[in-house]
Amino acid sequence: MYSPHIANLNLWKTSGHYDFYREGMFDQMEVENEVYQIKPMNCPFHCLMFKDGVRSYRELPFRWAELGTVYRYERSGTLHGLFRVRGFTQDDAHIFCLPEQLQDEIVGVLQLTKSILSRFGFEKYELMISTRPKESVGSDKIWEDATAALVGALDELGWAYGIDEGGGAFYGPKIDLKIKDAIGRTWQCSTIQCDFNLPERFDLEYVTAEGTRERPVMVHRAIFGSIERFFGILIENTAGDFPFWLAPVQMKLLPVTDAAYDYCKKVASKANRLGLRVEVDRGSERLAKQIRNAEQSRIPIMSVVGFREMEEETLAVRSRKLGDLGSFTVDDLLAELKRCDDTAEEMMMLGKATETVETESTSSV
Repeated sequence: MYSPHIANLNLWKTSGHYDFYREGMFDQMEVENEVYQIKPMNCPFHCLMFKDGVRSYRELPFRWAELGTVYRYERSGTLHGLFRVRGFTQDDAHIFCLPEQLQDEIVGVLQLTKSILSRFGFEKYELMISTRPKESVGSDKIWEDATAALVGALDELGWAYGIDEGGGAFYGPKIDLKIKDAIGRTWQCSTIQCDFNLPERFDLEYVTAEGTRERPVMVHRAIFGSIERFFGILIENTAGDFPFWLAPVQMKLLPVTDAAYDYCKKVASKANRLGLRVEVDRGSERLAKQIRNAEQSRIPIMSVVGFREMEEETLAVRSRKLGDLGSFTVDDLLAELKRCDDTAEEMMMLGKATETVETESTSSV
């Protein structure tokens, strides 16, 4: 989905944000005698999209996602680098489902969240169920049903969780996932919110098998949360030493002489066509300084290229994490790097190849 950055103020009155979130919103603007508001959330737009047509129970669940930029009036004293900003992008998604589908949908989101976070190296996190705050909308029954669905999903997976009394959104309870970085700090990241209230406020309906009209349940989910905040956490967690698949520059080629430069360019061009991020360093510094620059820039793989590599069409490989890995043909090396890039694995195959060579050498001696 892609939704506008502003909307008529009536949209935010209908959703309840104007009453319950007004202090976190920027000032309104007037456009052709109508009052408009820059968006602090994406969800009301998705409600309007759901409402734009007759929906059948056979179509549910709808799973709609948007990389939506939102704007929130954070006071200047609370701003904190990438971690708290006034305009940020969320991996925002909303699921509209039948009541009997709710728990399965929450389980699916939790499993997806675990899969994505683990790919970035986050294996430790805390789960909290945030319950009804003092300022909220909806009946006790709605809140009880929503909270029960969240608890049921976590119990089904066997995941431990705590309770954050009164920490829910004004429209529903939520599961908050807080990840731990390399030095043990906890950061709010993913959230899954169960919402019976916005479907009520926007008069959302679907046609049942019996031909009657019922309200869908709405699930809000963000796995990264704020993309900016997640990048900040990731940078600090890795100290900028990104895994191979995520590194801005994955391999640096260091030609010993100008004669090796064209060979390096051909290798880099071949790697780039495979989707790998490979650069050639043609700096004026001495080789030792080039190697040091690559190390300080935290380039995962580097290769010093001279006449021997040109003649044999090979590359001598050094990994930041595994050390010297030996010499490989260009095709074999690029194939392994491509595999690592696709699977988010480190260069273990190359490491094992080096161990095999060393073992054979030792045996022959």
